[in-house]
Amino acid sequence: MGIKSKIIKELQKKPRSRRELKAKLGNDKKVVRALEELTARGKLAQHEGLYAIPDARAAGAVECGIVKVAERFGFARPAAGGPDIFIPGKALRGALPGDTVLVALSKHPRDAASPEGEVLAVLKENNRFTGTVVRVDGGRLALAPDACPACLLPIKKSADGGAREGEKAAVEIIGRGEHHADHRAGVSMRFGSAEDARHCIKAMLYGAGLSRHFPQSVKAEAKQIAAAVTEQELAGRRDFRALPVFTIDSAETKDIDDAVSIERTPAGYRLGVHIADVSHYVRPGSALDAEAMARGTSVYYADSVIPMLPRALSNGICSLNEGEDRLTFSCLLELDESGCVTDTAFVKSAICSRVKGVYSEINALWDGTAGEDVRARYAAVEPELWLMRELYEKLAALRAQRGAMEIESGEARLTLDEGGRCIDVQKRTRGDAERMIEEFMLLANTAAASLARRRGIPFVYRVHEEPGAERTEALKTMLAAAGVELRCAGAAPTAKELAALLDETRGSGLERMVHTGVLRSMAKAKYEPLPKGHFGLALSDYAHFTSPIRRYPDLAIHRILSDLCAGQDAGTLRGKYEAFAAEASRQSSLCEVRAMQLERDAEDCYKAEYMRRFAGDAGNRIWEGVISSVTSFGAYVELLNTVEGLVRAAQLSDHPLTLTEGCALYDAQTGQSWRIGDAIRVRAAAVDVSCGQVDFVPAE
Repeated sequence: MGIKSKIIKELQKKPRSRRELKAKLGNDKKVVRALEELTARGKLAQHEGLYAIPDARAAGAVECGIVKVAERFGFARPAAGGPDIFIPGKALRGALPGDTVLVALSKHPRDAASPEGEVLAVLKENNRFTGTVVRVDGGRLALAPDACPACLLPIKKSADGGAREGEKAAVEIIGRGEHHADHRAGVSMRFGSAEDARHCIKAMLYGAGLSRHFPQSVKAEAKQIAAAVTEQELAGRRDFRALPVFTIDSAETKDIDDAVSIERTPAGYRLGVHIADVSHYVRPGSALDAEAMARGTSVYYADSVIPMLPRALSNGICSLNEGEDRLTFSCLLELDESGCVTDTAFVKSAICSRVKGVYSEINALWDGTAGEDVRARYAAVEPELWLMRELYEKLAALRAQRGAMEIESGEARLTLDEGGRCIDVQKRTRGDAERMIEEFMLLANTAAASLARRRGIPFVYRVHEEPGAERTEALKTMLAAAGVELRCAGAAPTAKELAALLDETRGSGLERMVHTGVLRSMAKAKYEPLPKGHFGLALSDYAHFTSPIRRYPDLAIHRILSDLCAGQDAGTLRGKYEAFAAEASRQSSLCEVRAMQLERDAEDCYKAEYMRRFAGDAGNRIWEGVISSVTSFGAYVELLNTVEGLVRAAQLSDHPLTLTEGCALYDAQTGQSWRIGDAIRVRAAAVDVSCGQVDFVPAE
């Protein structure tokens, strides 16, 4: 922190004399010079020997977090909420993303509709950054931080740690100045070449504070847990080990949370959703529990996982592995012939999975393409599979009837070689087996939330609120500009009306634009201790119950429901879990956002690494794509394999282009336009693996 920021920070507390400031901050000459300069510039007022921040400025000061820093400006987000504040570059005072700062609001912002201000002081410094090592004028090394590549952080020569140009590295700022160029950093970790996605992702994980390794106390607790279920643990549980219970997951899955069973009944169906009883092993107050809450969720990317729980639990005693006795928490659902739930029960149980089912194999069984070896593997549960398919078709009809949305997200399947480099990218497809398990899990999740709401107990709900009026209007404007009609009876569309729009555009060139637009128009789903329903799924009750190995909210509600099933009343549970449910909701929402961002960034790096072999002179492959979005500087194109890249405006035309209504670029001289949803053929021109960016040029 620079001496001026330190002075302002001290004066925020109360006015002080020069003597007090020198005693507090040391270095008499620097303090005196800084006081004189700040006073001359009107940043400080002096009265009767005391220095203070002028009243008008102090009254408008806002505590904020720096959320973005570009080359000539930044944005600060008020801690108390409200719109982000624009900070001109010269008014940043060297502040960096992650800093907590004090911002004085400007009385005359350039844009009357947006607040503007300047940083008075850095209250709390973020001095840890990851990025790419570059050379600057004079051959000195600097770090281009991933969080703000334009803010080059000079690396002190005596603290460069042997870092080389082009490497991913982590630094600690060891000296701050009044401007970004005045900071000095020291290298604390080197990860390898920024041209390799795996090294870039190591840097991402380090920057996010995530690690595959667990603290010694957590490993010690995990080691004490038995590797097999004991007879003592089975006592008092419903024993479903004789039932044809089995799991269905992807072939790569090693942390298996859920298993299913089904029976025909006189009234319809009895569906069992059996979930790993992680709460039996991860107890309140344990090191395992504290670490699980801190992580919040497992993070998945390519062929890797940063687990929420140690492998001894996630892949071992908690995973519902084939042929092994496991402790479970079962949701038993009675359904009528139409697929409507008529009764539910939650019981502590034990199972032994008959088969580790694989989505692709079950889809092959159902469409008749499975070989004899696959048919033999599923012989013990084949009648149940067909009965489940029958029920799934009825559930899918009910889902469509209530208007649940199904947004195509364009998920990718990445293939890595033995060295961890991406060698193929394909669009991930879902079949009936994937959709069926999703429907079964929705039933259990809904049943858990409904039970909690009816009984009035503390809980962690999965909440997705209705879109706000401003976002809805923006969606309507975008759709109208693209020639798409959003038919709705009221002022705001219902979930069912949006679902109809998604279905109409599915498979068309407009699919990506419409589905992404609808997604952006809605509030982000999050965890809350109050039941507010789930707009996207068109459900009034919803929670996450089915994945306690990889999500903390599921583990949290298992703990609460376990006590409910053991006979504890609502009053007792409120006293015991109310604060816990609120904290678990808050922490889980934060961790989910962090995990999703990291997973997206990691995927972008791998996609860029794959496309590098086709860039520039490396190849002349032509790719079929669709314009997915447009900006004033170019058009983004998504290939059939989900890779997205930018065709810059200068590559589209020699003339200036006009952005029309946010959905097309228009060349007034030739009459040519490039509209969202248009098909386009491109070549890869340039790739930046570290940033996960791909540049395309038109093939013709």
